[in-house]
Amino acid sequence: MAECDECGEYENLPYQCHRCGQTFCAEHRLPENHDCPGLNDEWNDPEGVFDSGFDDSVSQSSQPGSSGVVDSVRSSVRGATSTGGVLGYFRGNVTYTVLGLMWVTFLFQYLIYPVIGFSGPPLAHPVWEASFVLSSAHPEYVWTWITSIFSHGGFGHIAVNSIALYFFGPVVERRLGSKRFLALFLVAGVVAGLAQVGVGMFRGVTSGVLGASGAIMAVMGLLTVLRPNLKVYLYFVIPMPLWVLTFGFAGFSVIAGFSSAGGGGNVAHLAHLAGMVIGLAYGARVKGERQAPEELRLGSGGGPGGPGGPGGPGGPGRGRF
Repeated sequence: MAECDECGEYENLPYQCHRCGQTFCAEHRLPENHDCPGLNDEWNDPEGVFDSGFDDSVSQSSQPGSSGVVDSVRSSVRGATSTGGVLGYFRGNVTYTVLGLMWVTFLFQYLIYPVIGFSGPPLAHPVWEASFVLSSAHPEYVWTWITSIFSHGGFGHIAVNSIALYFFGPVVERRLGSKRFLALFLVAGVVAGLAQVGVGMFRGVTSGVLGASGAIMAVMGLLTVLRPNLKVYLYFVIPMPLWVLTFGFAGFSVIAGFSSAGGGGNVAHLAHLAGMVIGLAYGARVKGERQAPEELRLGSGGGPGGPGGPGGPGGPGRGRF
């Protein structure tokens, strides 16, 4: 059984579009019924509309001045860059691409950088800090606005965030589409990190932040607006409506975030809260489009409702979210 990428209905015998590579129910299996971008490309390209399916080199190699090899290469490149080719893989799979980037960054943080002499926590090398941590001491390091989203303070930190993104991400990506989902994730992650270090700068406290939880909280907030009664199973056991989990955690973040000068100790509660607000606001804007699933199981070992929130306890001198 698979879910239709157009309407969200479950289909026992799904159809896969050979132009865009997505999965659809019987009602939306035809390209014109799901606004297939590949259909538009083929109508704009006479070769795509009247393609006989034979290798172009067979019919063109005998023409004067033509090259069957060159035509074959052109055909291969066109196929690799079309919506159903190599680049088409990322369409509908941005969540898993982001997860992969998180773990690749984690590999650089704790395996590759230490080997070349740039050690991580607890006594982090300045180069390590400048590469992965958004810091109030150096907000002008604009690359850390992005790298800090994919960086994490330890295995438990990235494991918790990975579980949360794995369960919530695909649901929201199907709802928004891959481009809007990626934009939400990155914008929320940047704003959440800047909010955390900005408050630290305002209070005269040097602080640093890293982690994807601000972005994940935006995803969670958006889904809460669209499906407030979505049933989630915390630790695979405790059932509750999503709105209870979301606003319960928001309340905790408000209290903890403003209870100490560091923004809630070593956990970036204000970053969590900023990401959630962005998700709620954007969710209100897109509300009323296609429906989302009615039930979701949230993994154990943490997650947005787990102890300490999505990021869990942070490392020394550094907020994790």
